Amino acid sequence: MTIQMKNLMTWAHCGTPGSAILTGDYARLEPLDMARHAEGLYGAVGEAHNRPMWAYMTMGPYEEGAGAFAESFEASRRASGWETMVICDAGTGQVLGMASYMRIREQFGSAEVGAVAFSDQLKRTRIATEAIYLMAAHLFDDLGYRRFEWKCDTRNDASLRAAKRFGFQYEGTFRQDMIVKGTNRDTAWFSMIDSEWPDLKAAFRGWLNPANFDESGQQKAPLQAFR
Repeated sequence: MTIQMKNLMTWAHCGTPGSAILTGDYARLEPLDMARHAEGLYGAVGEAHNRPMWAYMTMGPYEEGAGAFAESFEASRRASGWETMVICDAGTGQVLGMASYMRIREQFGSAEVGAVAFSDQLKRTRIATEAIYLMAAHLFDDLGYRRFEWKCDTRNDASLRAAKRFGFQYEGTFRQDMIVKGTNRDTAWFSMIDSEWPDLKAAFRGWLNPANFDESGQQKAPLQAFR
């Protein structure tokens, strides 16, 4: 407690995430540039077949072409101050999805990951897991953040499972938090904090190790087993 209070007495603002390219063994995250990324992103997360992806988000779905997607999503991003990262295959460069740093509070060292849109090709892959790892590592290791948040609609079972799998801790539910697309949203809050990050980081790195996968690419042990 004494050490923590001493550190906070000299606390300084953190930098803003979202401007650096983040590269791992499987994933490459690039700051969103619609001039370069719109077509690839629309192909990955737009069009009618991706409509279910946007059911619990305040924006989307995007079905009217890359130009309309770029204009609409960029307006949402700028209005809310998001820093969006485009998730690419590190080997091929193919655009597979995106995730945004949101609710960025540099003065407190806190940010959220949200507007997570994974193409079918990205879901349940090493690239997807490494993308979240790289975003967390950038906050904690590079920028010195204290808190990384994940929030989702309580009806969104996939997002709830993902938060727990990645190591975010459930903190509670904000009842009647929002109205999204004409329906009530109760929002579940999760977070990981800097004191937890060393163990979470080790777990991510252990799971991502090639030795954890067989010749067909199937995991030998789940991520939770490394925590």
